[in-house]
Amino acid sequence: MTPPVWTHPQFDPIAIAVGPIAVHWYGLMYLLAFLGVLVLGRVRLGSQATAGPTFTPRDLDDVLLYGVLGVVLGGRLGYVIFYKPAYYLAHPAEILAIWQGGMAFHGGLLGVIAALAIFAWRRRMAFYTVTDFIAPLVPFGLAAGRMGNFINGELWGRVADPAIIPWAMVFPQAGDGLARHPSQLYQMGLEGISLFIILWWYSSRQRPLGAVSGMFLVGYGVFRFLAEFAREPDHFLGVLSLGLSIGQWLSIPMILFGLTIVRLAHRRVRVD
Repeated sequence: MTPPVWTHPQFDPIAIAVGPIAVHWYGLMYLLAFLGVLVLGRVRLGSQATAGPTFTPRDLDDVLLYGVLGVVLGGRLGYVIFYKPAYYLAHPAEILAIWQGGMAFHGGLLGVIAALAIFAWRRRMAFYTVTDFIAPLVPFGLAAGRMGNFINGELWGRVADPAIIPWAMVFPQAGDGLARHPSQLYQMGLEGISLFIILWWYSSRQRPLGAVSGMFLVGYGVFRFLAEFAREPDHFLGVLSLGLSIGQWLSIPMILFGLTIVRLAHRRVRVD
């Protein structure tokens, strides 16, 4: 018997419309992400072991604003630099056209790191005090973002055989009628839900300064590297050296850098 082939539901991208005002699902997912960070941050503030004596509710509110700016600016510039530098060099006026789409996680991460560094400097706090507090909150936002990708039917997966992958589905936006991995849901489960559980547990006990931040880089890098095997590479880039996608190549230094941070964090404790 030929297995059924699922088709992406093709959700209306507009979640709520009141007159001329339209709220898109993807915008709601961003809002959910930031609200989730705020709520989970309040929970972490209740634990002295995770929040530390210097992090306050006001700090949480302010660092969220810094994080939003870092995500938007870094994510857009990362997409411009990592994915389409030649195009945007020829069309510089479109660099700020965020409404046309085009955000890169790795660029957003660099933007957030820069924003948190500025926040820590202005508040005279240790950089890792800030990042160790924020890191376990981030995967919730990542999960919301990947759900937004799925609702929009974008960033679909590679072609899959429904006889082997019974949940494979056709994404009409791909334009070829082929069943594919719903890789957005894989990433939501790995980079979002699984990483959240791991980091929330890992940070529930006192860890050396920087260890939680390093573990975030390792966890995200590993999960993103694995998920990329099921995700369709960007059509304008394809696969790169060694058959790896740009997402995988960008994840490798994340993993190595994260492992280095964790190792140095534990080494400092032994030396002290």
